Amino acid sequence: MKSPFTGKEMSIVKAYRTMSFRKDEFKVLFHAYKCEDTGEQFEDEAFAQLNYNQLVNKYRVKYSIPFPEQIIAIREKYNLSATKMSEILGFGTNGYRQYESGEVPNQSNAKLIQLAEDPREFKKLLNYCTTLDEKIIEKTYKTIENLLEDEKKHKFEKQLENYFFGTCLPNNLTGFKTPNFKKFSEMIVFFTEKLEPWKSKMNKLLFYADFMMHRQSGFSMSGVQYRAIPMGPVPNNFNSIFEYLANKNELDINYINFSDGGTGEQFKPNPNKIFDRKLFTEIELQILESVAERFKTTSTNEIIEISHREKAWLDNIPERKLIDYSYSFELN
Repeated sequence: MKSPFTGKEMSIVKAYRTMSFRKDEFKVLFHAYKCEDTGEQFEDEAFAQLNYNQLVNKYRVKYSIPFPEQIIAIREKYNLSATKMSEILGFGTNGYRQYESGEVPNQSNAKLIQLAEDPREFKKLLNYCTTLDEKIIEKTYKTIENLLEDEKKHKFEKQLENYFFGTCLPNNLTGFKTPNFKKFSEMIVFFTEKLEPWKSKMNKLLFYADFMMHRQSGFSMSGVQYRAIPMGPVPNNFNSIFEYLANKNELDINYINFSDGGTGEQFKPNPNKIFDRKLFTEIELQILESVAERFKTTSTNEIIEISHREKAWLDNIPERKLIDYSYSFELN
C-alpha cells in the first residue's frame, strides 16, 4: 500500500492495542501500514477486517456467543429461512439474517440460538410459536424427528469426532472455528493428491494451511487443534485420524521399511476419492495452493527443520502444549 502523503510503499507494522467492544476491552495484535516519512498509520479493508475479527472473536469466546458459521448451520439443519428462524425465536424479522452476516447477538439471543441447536429444545421453542403457518410447523416437526433418528444412527461417528477433536466451542486453540471433520479430511486429500507426502510432512502442511488462514483472516480453515511435539507441530490425535481416513478409503497409506529398521508412511491418492473443492472458499483454496507450491520440493526433514524455527513450536515444545492460533501472526 502506498502512502497518501508521499506515494511511497509503506511498511507493515504490528503492535498490541487495547480495543473496546460493547464496553469490554481486549488486547488485539493491530495490523496497519506505516508511512515512514510522516509516522501516520493506515488500515486497508483487509487489515480493518482482520483487526475487527480478532476483537469480536475474543468477545464471542468470553460470553459463549455462537459464530456466524454455527448460526447458519443451526438454521440449515431445520430447512428454514432466516425469517422463519427469527419468528420462532422471537427476534425481529431480519434478526437471524443479521446474525448470520456477522452482527453479534446480545447474550440473551445467543442463548436462544444455542438452545435451538438441540432438536429436542428446538421442538419446545416451536411449540411456543403461534404465528407460523400450520404446514411449515408440520414440516419442521418432521425434520426434527428425522434429525433425532439420524442422531441415533450416527451416534458412533459423532463419538468418534468428539474423540478426535473434543467438544469445545470455537476458541483460540481452534482458530475460532468449530472443528470440521469433513473439511479437515478434504485438506488431507488435497495435499495427498498434490504432493503424496510422508506423514511428518503432511502434518506440517496442515499446520501451515490452518495457521496461514488464521494469519490472513483471524479464523482457521478446519478448526483443528495443533500440538507441539519433537517432530514439529501436528494435528491433535493425528495418527487416529489418518488411520480412520485410510480405512474409509479416503486415501491410501503405503508403509515403507527402511534399512535402519524404521518405518515410513507415505500418503497416496485413493482412485475412488476426488478432492471436494465445494467445501472451501476461494481464499481457502488459494492458501491450500500456496502451501502446496511453497513446500512441493521441500523434503520431510527440511520442513521439520523449518517448523522448528517457528515461535509456535519453540514456545510450546517444552511442555508439548496445544498451540494458540495467535502464533499465526509470527509465522516466518
